[in-house]
Amino acid sequence: MILVDTSVWIEAFRRGHSPQADHLRTLLDAGEVAMSQPIRIELLSGSSAADLPRLRRTLSALPLFVPGVKTWERMEGWIERAVSAGRRFGAADLLIAAVAAENDLSVWSLDGDFAQMAKLGFVHAHDA
Repeated sequence: MILVDTSVWIEAFRRGHSPQADHLRTLLDAGEVAMSQPIRIELLSGSSAADLPRLRRTLSALPLFVPGVKTWERMEGWIERAVSAGRRFGAADLLIAAVAAENDLSVWSLDGDFAQMAKLGFVHAHDA
């Protein structure tokens, strides 16, 4: 399964016929898309009041993965490794990556930080 990052969802919402939107539809049709609670919250918080109920229903159809205590512990360990490698990542991206890693999910993102996390061995990147 593939954890689709907020950046991909936003690209697909804005450009309904882009290569990313087409690939996302293919993955959705194949039942390959997973959702994490942090991504769900990012998407819902950016929604308009008119679109919120429909978006909530749509996202509810996806398997949902939530962070737990071990997720936060994993993130803390990663921070030390990242800083030693000269990298810094935002808390939300680390949280999304940690949820993906502990559930053996690939991450598809348009955010370069996830590619850097993949190079450090934190996550598996999905190449679209």
